[in-house]
Amino acid sequence: MENLFSGDGQVAELAQMAYGMIMAYAPKVILAIVTLLIGLWLINRFISVLDKKLGAKDPTLNKFLCGLVGAILKILLFISVASMVGIATTSFVAIMGAAGLAVGLALQGSLANFAGGVLILIFKPFKVGDVIEAQGFFGSVVEIQILYTIINTFDNRRIVIPNGQLSNASLTNVNAYDKRRADMVFGIGYGDDIDKAKAILKRLVEEDERSHADPAPNIFVGSLGESSVDINVRVWTDTPNVWPLIWDMQEKVKKAFDAEGVTIPFPQRDVHLYEAKGE
Repeated sequence: MENLFSGDGQVAELAQMAYGMIMAYAPKVILAIVTLLIGLWLINRFISVLDKKLGAKDPTLNKFLCGLVGAILKILLFISVASMVGIATTSFVAIMGAAGLAVGLALQGSLANFAGGVLILIFKPFKVGDVIEAQGFFGSVVEIQILYTIINTFDNRRIVIPNGQLSNASLTNVNAYDKRRADMVFGIGYGDDIDKAKAILKRLVEEDERSHADPAPNIFVGSLGESSVDINVRVWTDTPNVWPLIWDMQEKVKKAFDAEGVTIPFPQRDVHLYEAKGE
């Protein structure tokens, strides 16, 4: 069988074809590479500027929008570079569409998280800096990404929650309002003076600068328990002061009750023993 590449004429012809292809495509490839590198640099610079601008105005929208814009710009850049090399963009887009459909079916959970992130940004149930309770976790929102929301707990744990779960479940936004009501319950003995205990509690609440006079504090007997008369204390305060106020009041009330002779009972039972007498 005659060798296909035998003969000086055939070698020269192949070399000429290779040279022609190199001369035809080398400039396009070089230009495409340069365009890709410059394009990526410009996109990164643009995202960096956008990150700084949005970070100062809206930290909640910042990371989400920067990630989304960066991904779209890079996809458009790759399509442009492919067209410069000579790849038909229509076919390329069709292939990407088919691949996107397959990937979308495989990553339905991620798409749900993406949609959840969009809903969070539109309806704003919370924003960066808010303290929320969701999915069994309680902490401060530090970042809202395309697919996930990151919160830091008060014992310094980093929690990553999918946006799909946050947008489709109930959550509590502790910082939604600038003031909240602190609810406390203090028990006194059945033999103690209720009016005296209420007067002590009222004095302690009014002496604390963190408590609001409007709405006025509410102090009342909430229930008659098995071992104590339970007095409810409801005080309005600034949202950041809720728990510090509650914690301080526990100590202040205990000391004041001790000083004023008001008892704080604990559960106890009286046991009576009877001796059975024989006939």
